[in-house]
Amino acid sequence: MSFKDKILSSFIALENEVDTETYAHQLRNEALASFEELGIPQRKEEAYKYTSLKSLFDKDYSLFPKKETAIEYGDIKPYLIHQIDAYRVIFIDGIYSSHLSETTHDKFDVCLMSSALNNPKYIPVIEAFYNKLAPKDGLTSLNTAFAREGAYISIGKNIAVEKPIEVVYFSTGNESTLMTQPRNLVVVGENSQVQIIERHQSLSDNHVLTNSVTEIFADKRAMVDYYKIQNDHLNASLIDHTSVEQKSDSEVRLHTFSFGGALTRNNLNFYQRGEHCNSILNGVTIIEGKQHVDHSTLVHHTAPNCESYQQYKQIFDDKAVGVFNGKVLVDKVAQKINAFQQNNNILVSDKATINAKPQLEIFADDVRCSHGCTIGQLDEDALFYMQSRGIGKKEARALLMFAFANSVLESVKIPEIKSRITKLIAKKLGVEIGFDL
Repeated sequence: MSFKDKILSSFIALENEVDTETYAHQLRNEALASFEELGIPQRKEEAYKYTSLKSLFDKDYSLFPKKETAIEYGDIKPYLIHQIDAYRVIFIDGIYSSHLSETTHDKFDVCLMSSALNNPKYIPVIEAFYNKLAPKDGLTSLNTAFAREGAYISIGKNIAVEKPIEVVYFSTGNESTLMTQPRNLVVVGENSQVQIIERHQSLSDNHVLTNSVTEIFADKRAMVDYYKIQNDHLNASLIDHTSVEQKSDSEVRLHTFSFGGALTRNNLNFYQRGEHCNSILNGVTIIEGKQHVDHSTLVHHTAPNCESYQQYKQIFDDKAVGVFNGKVLVDKVAQKINAFQQNNNILVSDKATINAKPQLEIFADDVRCSHGCTIGQLDEDALFYMQSRGIGKKEARALLMFAFANSVLESVKIPEIKSRITKLIAKKLGVEIGFDL
């Protein structure tokens, strides 16, 4: 049975378990028809020219977990930022774990997507924001058709959320091959602030594919600080779609740290819908072996007097493959824009590959826009100088790589996140570092 045939038969099974009279199920039916038409993206499409998804969808995935797996806090503690007090929304094989989570409905809502989709209280927000921003391609349509669970975060006006929100999806390996399709919706009201940490993590070496969709709406003067930590097992792959809409005077910072997994594809789209918006997209990628990480970004400036800043630092070893496809689009009315995009890459091995395509499309005439891309190796003179001062070659290489990534880490606002990422980089480079950047 082909993957598409399995999807169609599985959708019939899904309809037996959900309320088919809801607004969400109407969207499911429309999305299934869209998936039938569009299918899985192919390499002949420009956006996937350097990333083949064929091998991912050749496997016979279980689309619905057969049973819940008992997981205790000690099993997942290493993957949480447990040094900080946080709201937590934890999922095990796509199923919400109440005893591992801490949600709230007090001054704002941090809860489950399933609750929001089926509770009349949340229908106004769902109808206003759900599935309004995600791009309509085959994979997002597949997610819309099958998504049943995820994080629902809705914050009203004038609220500063006092502690971060961790959203973590664990795969236990209870299924030999599992495909999960989480769906997250984040709505942040006027003058409100929130910090969010997202992670997808396997707890075994079994094959797992995650097709995730997140929509983020930042209203006027809202501030969103979002972190994605990607450091999974080598039999896990992630296709992530995150779309952000900003209103006037809002600021959204999104950091992506990619260290693990077989194949990771990050689709990140920002849409500025008002003046004086600030969009910050930062990323650090360090991969080796036959790992593959693809960052595809878009910042669409549709209003004047806005800023955007993109900086992606990447290190590739062995036969690792990287892709960076970054696009800045400036509409004719978007005058006095300040847009910066930079992609810097180090190839540690002669067999490593990076395919980079920075792009600017500017239809306004009073803007300051720049983009750049560098591909090279470590500075041999700097390496020799450090060795001449008694630093071992391995440690010297690691320190140079830390320095290379430091400009991205400097923008991390949560100290515990910065410490965790520093330790992950040290582990990835195989050294012990006695300090945090």
